Amino acid sequence: MVRRSGTSIWATGSKGTILRSADGGQTWTPQPIPGQEGLDFRGVQTFDGTTVYVMSSGEGEKSRIYKTTNAGSIWEMQYTDKRKSFFLDALACFDEKHCFALSDPVDGKFLLLATVDGKNWKELPQEHMPPALLKEGAFAASNSCLLLFGKSQLYFATGGAAARVFHSVDLGQTWTVNETPILSGKVSQGIFSIVRAGDTVAVVGGDYSEPNRREKTAAYSTDEGKTWHLAEELPMGYRSSVDTFDAGFVAVGPSGAETSRDGLRWVHIESPNLNAITFISGKGWAVGPKGLVAQFVDLTEYSTSN
Repeated sequence: MVRRSGTSIWATGSKGTILRSADGGQTWTPQPIPGQEGLDFRGVQTFDGTTVYVMSSGEGEKSRIYKTTNAGSIWEMQYTDKRKSFFLDALACFDEKHCFALSDPVDGKFLLLATVDGKNWKELPQEHMPPALLKEGAFAASNSCLLLFGKSQLYFATGGAAARVFHSVDLGQTWTVNETPILSGKVSQGIFSIVRAGDTVAVVGGDYSEPNRREKTAAYSTDEGKTWHLAEELPMGYRSSVDTFDAGFVAVGPSGAETSRDGLRWVHIESPNLNAITFISGKGWAVGPKGLVAQFVDLTEYSTSN
């Protein structure tokens, strides 16, 4: 995952990887958490480049949330859980104090964590959370299966047994859930990323075990996520991440990338193998395997560095 604030850019990955660039991506400095080289960091959030949250994914205690307030000189672990079914998939923040994290189902329901002071994390009530289906989960591939929208709305998307979108209009106190036409039914299939612009919500995914399979890889909703339609022109294969920019949406995956102005039609552009993308202040950054970092240049290309 990659996150940008001003000229400061943070990127995370497997084997404890946490990187920081203070010059807009020209040079990179490791900012590891001592003794945590085995963790798989899938999420990062920052607003000033100095205060940073990172999230690791894995069963039970391998899923953790850390925070630094001094650009990585000192890291503090803020949350973990010993339950084996606890598995963090995504981390998202409204600001430095208000953040949410999504876990796979615990005791039959998806679990949301929240902090309102930037220090203490608590589980949100689950009594109004619809039950998860058997073998339904969320994907941590790009830290983008969880979406914050406006000041009160939360979305998260699922895969495996079903490709569904959960929606809350009151910061997770109550929920509705709707099915989408995205490919599902196997552990490798489902929605991997969700984004919203205006009333249009777009989701991308597919089957990560068959990255060139185009079937049912993108869908959209024009009524805030209540009803869903398959895209008319689909991406060229499985896509793990999507985000908004001034001209619409950009999706990335192993076999390339696409842009779309409306979520209905996706136009392929050349790009390297990428796992996650984010746009901040009009500039797009993406990460891929083996330390690859790419900058979205325009509607036709990426520039890359390692």
